Amino acid sequence: MSEERLDRAKSAVEAADHVAAGTKTELLSMLSKIKPAIAKIAQTYEEDARSIARMVEASTHEAMRKNKRPELLETVLRGLRQSVERFESSHPGLVASVNQYSGFLSEMGL
Repeated sequence: MSEERLDRAKSAVEAADHVAAGTKTELLSMLSKIKPAIAKIAQTYEEDARSIARMVEASTHEAMRKNKRPELLETVLRGLRQSVERFESSHPGLVASVNQYSGFLSEMGL
């Protein structure tokens, strides 16, 4: 289930024809780092992994909209950041990747 959500996030980035190619490349690179980190978490914390993947998908969807709604994007990104907070000590790579991704999406939503 988590993998499907991340694949949909990837598809949303690829389909966003109004987003510069370099931006897409960077987003896809970040998603490629998040995907295995979530898969690792899912081995022990399946419900949390699903939640994180859901938030990644939702935040990507909001950031890829042609008609930006910065307040909605920030709400979703806040939820994404909160969903990984508890893993800061046990899975710092996941937290770093998600924070980098959410920061990049936040800048896009301005």
